Amino acid sequence: MNNIELNKRQSEILRIVKADGPITGEQIADRLHLTRATLRPDLAILTMAGFLDARPRVGYFYTGKSGTQLLTENLKKLYVKDYQSMPVAVQDNVSVYDAICHMFLEDVGTLFVLDQKSHLAGVVSRKDLLRASIGQQDLTSLPVNVIMTRMPNVTYCEADDLLVTVASKLISKQIDSLPVVKKTEAGYEVSGRITKTNITKAFVSLSKDEG
Repeated sequence: MNNIELNKRQSEILRIVKADGPITGEQIADRLHLTRATLRPDLAILTMAGFLDARPRVGYFYTGKSGTQLLTENLKKLYVKDYQSMPVAVQDNVSVYDAICHMFLEDVGTLFVLDQKSHLAGVVSRKDLLRASIGQQDLTSLPVNVIMTRMPNVTYCEADDLLVTVASKLISKQIDSLPVVKKTEAGYEVSGRITKTNITKAFVSLSKDEG
């Protein structure tokens, strides 16, 4: 909602409040020669979007924040735990062939690999599986732990991380998804995954004021 294009009336309301706020809705309506009821939807939009704030018995005042500042504030309210998907994982002793089948059945680009205690041991991507397939090895006997990226070289995130921080990691590492982990004394438990698609959906929902 914060990166909406304001219509002419909304822009004029902002101009009035900037110049003379705090100012009541009735006073704004008088300036524009309109009824208070006519202005109510525009005032609600401007307030929900964060351009204006309202105080009882005082009126409306301009927050002084640009659309970019308001968007940044909203981005800092989006957390991994609210948008993560179910993790897709395999055990570290499965074959590369089985991993390929699992990846295509689940329609994902990355598999999280778990050790025998169900802790994160590594990740394997489509590129890893493709690279292994090109070789002369028997994929049914080659364990996935031979070709995976191992801990501690795996990039991960936690449920309370900001989504925008995770987006930066995906871009900088040039990867498609991150495991969402919970740290324990025994290892890292995988509770979910964050993908580029998750992040795109979150940003789209933000633009629709659903975030």
